[in-house]
Amino acid sequence: QVQLAESGGGLVQAGGSLRLSCSASGRSFDRYAMGWYRQAPGKEREFVAAVSWSGGSTYYADSVRGRFAISRDNRKNTVYLQMNSLKPEDTAIYYCASGYDSDPPSFNQWGQGTQVTVSS
Repeated sequence: QVQLAESGGGLVQAGGSLRLSCSASGRSFDRYAMGWYRQAPGKEREFVAAVSWSGGSTYYADSVRGRFAISRDNRKNTVYLQMNSLKPEDTAIYYCASGYDSDPPSFNQWGQGTQVTVSS
């Protein structure tokens, strides 16, 4: 089991930036892929971004590619999501995920989520 704790969400104006963090504990962080998903009101949870255990491979949804950047620091057991040029449609609860370092990664552990609200 792994425990995941997200932070960094909040309210931002369109065009602004936020950086989400996810701290992991409970198992060897650097053996697993990490990712971010989001769920907007009335919609299904959707994939946002993922990073391999080494940080050498990254994956993005088309809707965020070029605006968001995922990274990880295995010394700190933390994964980040830098979000730039935010749009109102990015408003959602953002969830951190941990899982298998496949290509693409698959996830089986989830955090509680952090709210991101982008105002127009």
